[in-house]
Amino acid sequence: MKNNRSILPNLEEYYTLTQEQKVLYQEKGHIYLKNVATDYEIKQYEKVITDKVMELNTHSQPVTKRDTYGKAFIQIGNLWVKSSEIKQFVLAKRFAKIAADLMGVDGVRIYHDQALYKEPGGGHTPWHQDQIYWPLDTPNTITMWMPLEPISQEVGTMTFASGTHKHGFISKQQISDESHNTLKQYIEGKQIPVENYGAMSAGDATFHAGWTIHSAPGNPTDHMRKIITIIYVADGARVAQPDSKARDSDLKNWIPGCSPGDLVASPLNPLVYKK
Repeated sequence: MKNNRSILPNLEEYYTLTQEQKVLYQEKGHIYLKNVATDYEIKQYEKVITDKVMELNTHSQPVTKRDTYGKAFIQIGNLWVKSSEIKQFVLAKRFAKIAADLMGVDGVRIYHDQALYKEPGGGHTPWHQDQIYWPLDTPNTITMWMPLEPISQEVGTMTFASGTHKHGFISKQQISDESHNTLKQYIEGKQIPVENYGAMSAGDATFHAGWTIHSAPGNPTDHMRKIITIIYVADGARVAQPDSKARDSDLKNWIPGCSPGDLVASPLNPLVYKK
């Protein structure tokens, strides 16, 4: 009898980007791509991923009793090391090649994956920059954000502050009310255009740079917003000296055994695409 992994789609077929799409990403620091995975492919993986997220969920309090970060989502990282089926999804060459092509690099490694499930009644995700958490010596980082079920306009997708990836580091504040207020003032003060892509189908995806400021609305519906993200870093990147507790924690969790100056190439950072 075949196991589930043997019959799950392999996601090896490449997704072709246009030159215009690559230029758009480089300019804005984010892009929306349709049908990165087919409806059939997503349906095969959704239950496997959701079952593992629910199994590993550590929230014990109702949404209303959590802090802002806790209200934002159920967050589970490195699912790929916990399930051979999810490993096949996270390490898919299709997604990795898109990441490399958008960044304009020859190869990419996994930094880590994250499931971000926003519960019914879940709060907003404050404005933030992902890369304040990452002890990496390169701006060549990118996150794929993919819904596993359709997302309505009411539930909402992410909102991006266009071009902010070119600004680099802005604030060390971790995801919180403080980061939201600080970066909101920054965006408004500099009159930075913001963009939300609205409703998305399962298998569509956004990609955004590590320094791109972004946020997401709360979930006012009675349906779970199911998102899987995969974070990539350019092959050849090195570990930077952690300059905060958040980055020190990330070094230990996502690049174990590596020290500042080492290549980002621990067993948790496999090379998933190379030209």
